[in-house]
Amino acid sequence: MPSTREIRRRIKSVKSMGQVTRAMEMVAASRMRRAQQSVVAGRPYAEKIDEVIAHLSERIQGGGEIHPLLETRPIRRVLVVLITGDRGLAGSFNTNAIRRATRYMLDEANAEAALVTIGRKGRDFMVRYGRNVIAEFVNYGDRPGVRPGPADVIPMARVITEEYLSGRFDSVQLIYTVFVNTLVQRPTVYQLLPIVPSEIRGHPTDYIYEPSAREVLTQLVPRYIEARIYQGLLESIASEQSARMVAMRNATQAAKDMVNDLTLSYNKQRQANITRELIEVASGAAAAAGS
Repeated sequence: MPSTREIRRRIKSVKSMGQVTRAMEMVAASRMRRAQQSVVAGRPYAEKIDEVIAHLSERIQGGGEIHPLLETRPIRRVLVVLITGDRGLAGSFNTNAIRRATRYMLDEANAEAALVTIGRKGRDFMVRYGRNVIAEFVNYGDRPGVRPGPADVIPMARVITEEYLSGRFDSVQLIYTVFVNTLVQRPTVYQLLPIVPSEIRGHPTDYIYEPSAREVLTQLVPRYIEARIYQGLLESIASEQSARMVAMRNATQAAKDMVNDLTLSYNKQRQANITRELIEVASGAAAAAGS
């Protein structure tokens, strides 16, 4: 059984760790609130651009060549865009996103797959297990005091679009974690390319386009790719901070429970030591009196 000194040392160590996890919980909560505001503010824009592209596609359907990013072809190679975090200590957030990407590539893609990773955790895992990572982007999701802006996703969108237009890939799937609420974050697979207008929901509205529907669509489709990647990045950041806040809260509570258990063990050990010393004193006194 450990001595009282060792137990006191463990209690001090666990209390220090609990203070660290409590501070990390508060930081994650602050970042989560800002990230949640960005997610909520960005969703209407993403939904509206979906709706406009759906209407544009219906307007020009049957009117000649369609935009190359809307053109479907037999799927032989798939490009998976995986969004994870750059740091750990976020519960199962990174693990769930990586597991979803792995399951898609092995069981659902039915084609050769390559990866574009956004975030260190996804990149490190895929490289470690020999996956084909053709591009990587890091330090977008957790820079203190800096939130990613729409301009930050332009290099990502350019790489993805060029890979698809070159014919090296026939489908692009975006895998990210949707922020539902503080306790629920759901990894999801979203088909980024080719854009399938029939899957884009929107209310029927009669728009007037200038100069033409086809020209507007040509200019809007690249913005659509950027908007979907940006929204996926915002959703992932909010999910990561929520998962980290919950994980640190659980760690803080576990530290408190451990301190309570160690304190109980300390008191029991201290009481046992006192009892033993009293017995030794009484035994010594009785031996002295008998002699």
